[in-house]
Amino acid sequence: MTGYRIDCLQYANWSEKIFRQLREGNVDAIHVTIAYHENFRETVLNFEQWNRWFEQYPDLIMKGQWASDVEKARETGRTAVFFGFQNPSPMEDDIGLIEILHTLGARFMQLTYNNQSLLATGCYEAEDPGLTRMGKQVIKEMNRVGLVVDMSHSADRSTIEAAEFSTRPIAITHANPYEWSPALRNKKEDVIRAVTSNGGMLGFSVYPHHLKDKSACTLESFCEMIARTADKYGVEHLGIGTDLCQDQPDSIVEWMRVGRWTKEIDYGEGSASAPGFPDMPGWFKDNRDFGNIEDGLSATGMNGDEVAGIMGRNWHRFFKDNFGAA
Repeated sequence: MTGYRIDCLQYANWSEKIFRQLREGNVDAIHVTIAYHENFRETVLNFEQWNRWFEQYPDLIMKGQWASDVEKARETGRTAVFFGFQNPSPMEDDIGLIEILHTLGARFMQLTYNNQSLLATGCYEAEDPGLTRMGKQVIKEMNRVGLVVDMSHSADRSTIEAAEFSTRPIAITHANPYEWSPALRNKKEDVIRAVTSNGGMLGFSVYPHHLKDKSACTLESFCEMIARTADKYGVEHLGIGTDLCQDQPDSIVEWMRVGRWTKEIDYGEGSASAPGFPDMPGWFKDNRDFGNIEDGLSATGMNGDEVAGIMGRNWHRFFKDNFGAA
């Protein structure tokens, strides 16, 4: 294996078992969600928990802050762990906390989860007025310090405006094309075009609600979708962001979707009768299965360089360009 393997979104129930599976799957780096609805202090507690894991399992994982940490992890047989938020809640309503969060190790922040935020509109809202005044100021500050704008759960206009307003490339770390699998969270052509034409990245998700045929999606269908997306937007803008939620109890779905904003259950994209996690497709159960995606991409006719780009090299280049101060 010559290229890097980088997964730009996971939210697993972390354990020594999963850290060992990362190593078995030769995963050099992962971007992990450490906040859904947490405020600043609660997010700091999540950084603390990870620091304890880095102490406990120094032969398996290490903290990732810069692209060079991916190289260091590869050289030492470990997985570099980069941190991100799926909501701007850790910055609360204080733009000064953005630099503090970056200093602590945050490298990605979604401007919204599924709902309207102080910054932009989430993909579940009926109306999308785009970036707010505060949203534009926050993007400028994120650009300055090297915190990547992530629009994975944001609505169309907000995402297009963010891609165009940001002076640095933005990311959709975990989603698929809407035309392949219509879902509120998947991205339409004009959205993907805005992100990629401004140098940004799209990470393909294997979360079943975002897949054609859901849990029954075939590896061939998934990899063919990636190949066709590469034809349209350029292979250099594509990577993997599995959205793997391994070993999480179904109760965690409630936290992800509901947080503290409602007293009612929000079923989101799942079935109202089964609000838990869907079964993963048979070809991707955990981190040991990245080789299946690599083989599947090769089977579409992609050459070795293109496959290596999607499996991690493109994310590595993006990290190098975007994690430091402007």
